[in-house]
Amino acid sequence: MLRLDQLKLNLDQDESALWDKAARLLRIPRSEIRSLQVLRRAVDARDGLCLVYTAAVEVADQARVLRRCRDRRVSVYEPRVYSLPAPVPAPEIRPVVVGAGPAGLFAALVLTRCGARPILLERGQPTEQRIRDVNAFWSGGPLLTESNVQFGEGGAGAFSDGKLNTGTRDVRHRWILEQMAACGAPASILVDAKPHVGTDKLHITLQNLRRELLEGGAEIRFGHRLAGLHLENGAVTAVDAAADGQVYTLPARQVILALGHSARDTFEMLYAAGVPMEPKPFAVGVRIEHRQADMDAAQYKTCAGHPALGAASYKLACHLANGRSAFSFCVCPGGQVVAAASELNQVVTNGMSEYARDGENINGALLVNVGPEDFGSSHPLAGIAFQRQLERDAFTLGGGNYCAPVQRVEDFLAGRPSTGPGKVLPSYRPGVVYTDLHRCLPPFVADAISQALPLLGRRLAGYDQPDALLTAVESRSSSPVRIPRDENGQCAVRGLWPCGEGAGYAGGILSAAADGIRAAEQILNIIRRDFT
Repeated sequence: MLRLDQLKLNLDQDESALWDKAARLLRIPRSEIRSLQVLRRAVDARDGLCLVYTAAVEVADQARVLRRCRDRRVSVYEPRVYSLPAPVPAPEIRPVVVGAGPAGLFAALVLTRCGARPILLERGQPTEQRIRDVNAFWSGGPLLTESNVQFGEGGAGAFSDGKLNTGTRDVRHRWILEQMAACGAPASILVDAKPHVGTDKLHITLQNLRRELLEGGAEIRFGHRLAGLHLENGAVTAVDAAADGQVYTLPARQVILALGHSARDTFEMLYAAGVPMEPKPFAVGVRIEHRQADMDAAQYKTCAGHPALGAASYKLACHLANGRSAFSFCVCPGGQVVAAASELNQVVTNGMSEYARDGENINGALLVNVGPEDFGSSHPLAGIAFQRQLERDAFTLGGGNYCAPVQRVEDFLAGRPSTGPGKVLPSYRPGVVYTDLHRCLPPFVADAISQALPLLGRRLAGYDQPDALLTAVESRSSSPVRIPRDENGQCAVRGLWPCGEGAGYAGGILSAAADGIRAAEQILNIIRRDFT
């Protein structure tokens, strides 16, 4: 087959027009094209708005077509396909996977498909129960510290925009997308340049993935938290798990630590048990909220609202005079700002959107980089203490009932408290308190945001509009710690494979899932070796 790049259609053209575009590029009659498969679809706004496609085309005589068509947009299509490792005999002591976020779920999936029958421990609840618990909290009910936006089946990504784009290339990525689509994620994730699933579709996908794991021989224990390690000669021999107020011991020789970035008590337990850790830079700031229609107009001009475009997103960054950086993160078109706390008496924000992205507002994190030098201590867990202080301050400023403190951009830049909204209405539940965010943000963070807003407003018209709304605090952009590991993925305690976002080695659903798969591959190699 041949790969054709840069096939362009205007917004009103049907994809069937790609056949004629391909025939002209290849200088052959359309009848000589046997098949055409869209590989990638993107929006190009650089020279007028259009849709740009990459396609795989099968032709009648490929060698002849290549001789005649010498165009750099045409090449031989050589897809990279991920193959699962060879099956292994079921081990007597089953591998244990801790955490059912993307890294843990896909590690468990590979282990299951290859016959290793893993045990998956997840401190939170399955999707169905988790949705009820989260919605109850957002409606003013209690925060459940083991079932919330951070903890439960799917991890923190289960309440997000479900973006699947990544800056890294890995043959596992396509396979991950295919498994998600097979489990109910939209087929568009296989071709969109910036794929997203949406919270509503993610919940369906997670339930179907769970069924496959169970049918394949995996065991999933919801409400079971990792509580301790048993070590001999520097290697793990068993783990303690806590469930229903009881602690039990589970034999284990291979343990995947896919903890996520918010399992603070687990990090503390592992550190006390002798697992080496180091502080890691991350970023903190606020959620900024605009009307989606304003951002559509800024990005797409007169084409805003065209059904071929969908809701506009953005990606912004700037370097500041003080040496820090400020940037957008986890932008959720047509979405809402959500209450994402996992510990009592703290306010944490995140963003999510459904697949349709049809909400009134768009929100995204506006973050400032922070590092160990800002934490006030060189302790490996100092970043966690830094986060907790921010979240406690936001809780207090919001009135002490999980309402979030908010401020209009105009007021934030002027240094005066806000008294109410402008044209941008807040989407955060259970509620907001209008105030001055300088009272809960570290001065260097507030100063950096003040410098960044007008700079980013020059790059995207309306980003710094007076009525845009800032909600505090966004503190869980990534893990504040890293667990060092060797070239085979193990940490200094043998038998432990730290992976995913919580261990400091991935960012986002796709890269975390791939990191979990790599850990599973290493464990399968060991199981295979032990049986030979």
